[in-house]
Amino acid sequence: MTGNDQPERELRVHHHTPADAADRFARGSVKFLRFLADSFFQRRYGHRAVILETVAAVPGMVGGALTHLKSLRRFEDDRGWIKTLLDEAQNERAHLMTFTHLATPNWFERCLIIAAQGVFFNLYFFMYLFWPRAAHRFVGYLEEEAITSYTEYLAAIDAGEIENVPAPRYAIDYWKLAPDARLREVVAAVRLDEARHRDVNHGFADDIAGRTSGQRPALPERGDALQRLAEEKRAND
Repeated sequence: MTGNDQPERELRVHHHTPADAADRFARGSVKFLRFLADSFFQRRYGHRAVILETVAAVPGMVGGALTHLKSLRRFEDDRGWIKTLLDEAQNERAHLMTFTHLATPNWFERCLIIAAQGVFFNLYFFMYLFWPRAAHRFVGYLEEEAITSYTEYLAAIDAGEIENVPAPRYAIDYWKLAPDARLREVVAAVRLDEARHRDVNHGFADDIAGRTSGQRPALPERGDALQRLAEEKRAND
């Protein structure tokens, strides 16, 4: 990926309409978390990203580990889900590493990270263990809200409310951005990643439910969407 407007050209806005109790539970839970984040961080988008990405990297790791164990127990192929979910976790961690170069959490925020990660890990673990469809739908809705937040972040940069500083070297190397890339290109690239995580998790939830997603599919035949993303990056090197 280069430092042009490719991420914005590729971004497609989708919203999954809740269809049952699992969807409504997932949507309501995400809306509650969005309310808490808005109340605490308001328009401090850099700090919001640091805190939330420490949580966003949890679902992929939990889902990948539990899917791995289920595959071992049942002696069955995972259809590419394990690698997709673990790649998602790694991608979210890369987002965190990027934003730590732009916003340093204070002592209170560091304590909040420890508490939030501990609580969320356990809650999501049991959700995925007993209700995996709702767990994937939850992440899909969470990514929808992340796209909204990063869109607001971009708007604040465009309005001059946030300085469009040079992109961190970590981000330039990770997304293969232009050497003179700025913060705006970084946020646009992160937002595109979140859109793909949204499509993957809504697709997984629909697969578990046995119904066809109303979204434009982001899943290739074996479900390894993030592998496709890595291949696209290599092709643009």
